[in-house]
Amino acid sequence: MNRAARIAVCALFALALGACGNGTGGNTANQGAGNNPGSTGNAGGTTGNNGTSSNVTEGVTVDAQALYTKNCVTCHGNQMEGKVGPNLQKVGSKLSMDQIAAKIQNGGGGMPAFKGQLKDTEINGLAAWLETKK
Repeated sequence: MNRAARIAVCALFALALGACGNGTGGNTANQGAGNNPGSTGNAGGTTGNNGTSSNVTEGVTVDAQALYTKNCVTCHGNQMEGKVGPNLQKVGSKLSMDQIAAKIQNGGGGMPAFKGQLKDTEINGLAAWLETKK
């Protein structure tokens, strides 16, 4: 099995485990928005020649594309086209970084919460990267 296939299988497994037993129900997308004191947002994203993207948030570099691949692809698709979850290709034109971060953190509407699975810097880095998708 090649490396990409192994990563995809691991991502599917991790996401499946994370979605189990959530039980929160309802839409909590706006709960907790703006409750990240000291958050600097996207201090500059870069795209390398290999297609990976990283964001510097709160002084920490986050490989947002790798986080997306590991945690989001199963529901939102390889090209962010949407599968079980909604299309994210232009999510930044609909939601602010804080709203995206709150959705990732708290889940809701069928999406599992990632608060206990991802660090705040990872959530903010992923949200900053997704916010650039317009």
